[in-house]
Amino acid sequence: MSDKKIKVTLVKSVIGTKQSHRATVRGLGLRRLNHTVELVDTPEVRGMVNKVSYLVKCEG
Repeated sequence: MSDKKIKVTLVKSVIGTKQSHRATVRGLGLRRLNHTVELVDTPEVRGMVNKVSYLVKCEG
């Protein structure tokens, strides 16, 4: 089963970033700076994290 989780934290502000990157951050469920969410480790989530890797910190 793919019940593995990853923790994603927003560590940099989305102000001044591309609209699509802002939408990706919201799609990950991140609302504010230093907000952490636990997501299921899927290729889709990995791709989203990779797209905004300069804004987020990923663990697990």
